[in-house]
Amino acid sequence: MTNEVGAPGDGISRRKFLAATGSTGLFASAGCLTSSTPTVSQVDAAGSTTQAVAGDLPTTGRPEVVDLGERDNHVTLKTVSAVHHVHPGETMNGPITLPVVWAWQADDGTPSVPGPILRIQEGETFTVTLDNSGMDMPHTLHVHGLRKTWENDGVPTTTGITVEAGEKHTYEFTANVAGTHLYHCHYQTPRHMDMGMFGILRVEPKGYERADKEYYMTVKEWDTRLSRQYGGQDATYDITNRMMDTFTINGKSAPATFHPETGSPIIVDPGDTVRVHWVNAGFHSHPMHLHNHRFKVVEKDGSAIPEQMQLLQDVVNIAPAERYTVEFTADADPGIYLMHCHKVDHVRNGSSYPGGMLSAVVYTPVMDTDLFKQVMAYAGYEV
Repeated sequence: MTNEVGAPGDGISRRKFLAATGSTGLFASAGCLTSSTPTVSQVDAAGSTTQAVAGDLPTTGRPEVVDLGERDNHVTLKTVSAVHHVHPGETMNGPITLPVVWAWQADDGTPSVPGPILRIQEGETFTVTLDNSGMDMPHTLHVHGLRKTWENDGVPTTTGITVEAGEKHTYEFTANVAGTHLYHCHYQTPRHMDMGMFGILRVEPKGYERADKEYYMTVKEWDTRLSRQYGGQDATYDITNRMMDTFTINGKSAPATFHPETGSPIIVDPGDTVRVHWVNAGFHSHPMHLHNHRFKVVEKDGSAIPEQMQLLQDVVNIAPAERYTVEFTADADPGIYLMHCHKVDHVRNGSSYPGGMLSAVVYTPVMDTDLFKQVMAYAGYEV
């Protein structure tokens, strides 16, 4: 259980949230968050089903923010098969579950999709050990943005380094490009990314001053047939004919995106300066739109945007693997304002609208209102 609520990042404390909502206790779940014990059919790389294996799979949690400076500039990323609840409730065409995902787990933390958010200071050297001892297929780790030595590029065919099943390998990096970056597995890349193997690396520039609120957001579209195929269901995935039926922000679809502990609402106090670090881990572009606020793009792919080019806007189109940091002031009439992909067919769960890539900016003064409680009820939770 995290001590912060809202999207991963520098949000507000649980205590402050409870005070703002007028609650006296912890959240009470009105829906089911835990997984059943699934029976998983292992599927080989060609997509054929082999021996059925019964066993307990862990359930993914919220992406953890890992400050590498607090861990001697090292982290072990363990590969884990897990169950991922995209939207565990019954509202808005739920529940939606990916019966098998391939997640990353930082040290002894909780596996998550997206993977842990790794944060490091510019100029520091750091290492990441990819621990593939618990899976039966190869993986690698590729990091965008950073300049690195050849053998640390994470591409098996060009570096000759593949982390086979049961093996570990340590990658060495220097945080020589400030900004927000993507990391992902580069072994059979489309399949492994579509199974959940991606995350954010944040290199904070020298002398960086964080905003009042900073949040991390990864968007992704999914063809759930791949996960369901690995889960032994009657589904066949075809990379040449991907059919997107699930759309997520930080691994969740609305209304689960609104849940303050496991979802990704942007919680703000009036007057806050807010930065959102957007990453697209999907294969389609996603134009992200913010209601009733205008933001500036202050970074792109690790490059600071000159102030003269920081136009006020309310939509930014994020292509695959692109990263944008946007900044705005929480100066609107305190309320709940939507944030969503403006390919509005991505704001759905299956054939039901709304859902999908939809979250919100939530002002703390409205958290004690009946309307806010109603939004929480949509997510399957009450405060």
